[in-house]
Amino acid sequence: MNDRVPSLRLLVAAAGMALAALSSPAHAFSDDEARKAILELRQQVQQMRQINENSRMQLADQIQSLQQQVTELRNQVEMAVHQEVPRAPANGTQADTGGATAGDPQEQATYDSALERFRNRQYKEAADALTAFLALYPNSQLAPTAQFYLGSSRYATKDYKGAIDQLQTMVKTSPDNARAPDALLVIAGSQIEMNNRAGAKATLQRIAKDYPGTPAADTAKNRLQLLQ
Repeated sequence: MNDRVPSLRLLVAAAGMALAALSSPAHAFSDDEARKAILELRQQVQQMRQINENSRMQLADQIQSLQQQVTELRNQVEMAVHQEVPRAPANGTQADTGGATAGDPQEQATYDSALERFRNRQYKEAADALTAFLALYPNSQLAPTAQFYLGSSRYATKDYKGAIDQLQTMVKTSPDNARAPDALLVIAGSQIEMNNRAGAKATLQRIAKDYPGTPAADTAKNRLQLLQ
């Protein structure tokens, strides 16, 4: 607000002083001058009240806009996370593996079981199962995708810091994995949830730069326009 505009409290004090001057035998103003001064002060007080009301309305609009941005990004993260997460087929083919395959049938079965929990939105159970899978098969070809779903499970349980840590590790070790841009999108969503708008903006810019042409990049560009 402009510093030259007197505060409401000062204006009220000034009005009181004007009234006191009217009641004083030694007041310097004539009655007409004093009345004029009081009318001007009342107008300024009214203007200040209107400015305050407008400021409150603008702040409410900004809060509502931010809430809408968070909701939209949350929905888009949800879509990115849950795309292509089918049930493990009964014919022995694999669920979402990011294009990787498991040579060991037991390894594949352990992965599919963990992913089934994620698909059924049993996120805590999925996180536990995926953590166990990565402990059993740290060098698995399925590890990057398992890391993606582990981070996404943590996001779904509102463990945003845990999601960021997990997914940053996944992107660092497997930047060319098909799920890497989606992992960054979940990171951006986690940063928004933690009120780290600057971090989210940097992450979305990275998606648009490093993974052009992907659905995640399209989402990142749209979100960046709202974060300007």
